Amino acid sequence: MMEGKMDTFVGYCEVELIDDYMGVAFPMAIMYPTCTPGKTEKLGPYSMNVSINSEPKEGVFPLILISHGSGGGHLLYRTLAHHLACNGFIVGMPEHPFNNRNNNSLEGTVKNLINRPRHLCTAIDWFFDSKKFGELLKPDSVSIIGHSMGGYTALAVAGGLPTSFPHESPEGQPQQISVMHDNRVKALVLLAPASVWFMEKGALNGVNIPILMLTAEKDEYTPNFHAQIILDGVHDNKKIIYRNVKNAGHFSFLSPFPKSMTKVEFLPSQDPSGFNREDFHHEMNTKILDFLLREL
Repeated sequence: MMEGKMDTFVGYCEVELIDDYMGVAFPMAIMYPTCTPGKTEKLGPYSMNVSINSEPKEGVFPLILISHGSGGGHLLYRTLAHHLACNGFIVGMPEHPFNNRNNNSLEGTVKNLINRPRHLCTAIDWFFDSKKFGELLKPDSVSIIGHSMGGYTALAVAGGLPTSFPHESPEGQPQQISVMHDNRVKALVLLAPASVWFMEKGALNGVNIPILMLTAEKDEYTPNFHAQIILDGVHDNKKIIYRNVKNAGHFSFLSPFPKSMTKVEFLPSQDPSGFNREDFHHEMNTKILDFLLREL
């Protein structure tokens, strides 16, 4: 049974995963319930109240993975992860190699479409094999939160069959992408999801789990037709809870940035005029938690 009581604090650790297929290592940050009080720590450019490398709280907890957008980073969803960990979830945040803020060399390629789902499957396997977390995980109770390209990744792992665009391969031809699926995934949260690789007939028939989908009214990167592809394509769209967030932009789903990083020239920190990201995240985090508590 999950626990989200007042004596629950948030533990934090970082691990390195290995993509055997590519022969590369990539980092994953983890937030989890602990009984050890935290303190304000620096996580990259951010400050969070966490207990570094503390022992996890005793119990059984569902696993959540968060998949970041193209050219993004794993700590961009830190406040959501913190909220979920404090309320009884173990949360893994992998950073997709060659499609992140430091190295985005595979953006717009077939290789990236293939690699991203494998990274999440690698992370799930790592957790269930982990000495620290393996015995704490609720069996067959994994969920994925995906933002933008992370939405593509979540749908692929959950059973989607993507098709690439001609410009994404050296041959200049579209091709159906062979991706790793994982039937331990029981729910998805899609935030401004990128879905254009699932336009072929039947591409999303294999996705038959509950979905919470939030999109942004003023999204210039994944406008409304991306959501429509999902609504029209999944096995049963009655399993989708869908909301288009008024006046939100594509980056409004990222954790609020420190004031020192909130600049007009840094687009991920910007929202449409009049939109309050901090207020929205209080609401968003609660909505996502309620959905996951209900489905897992």
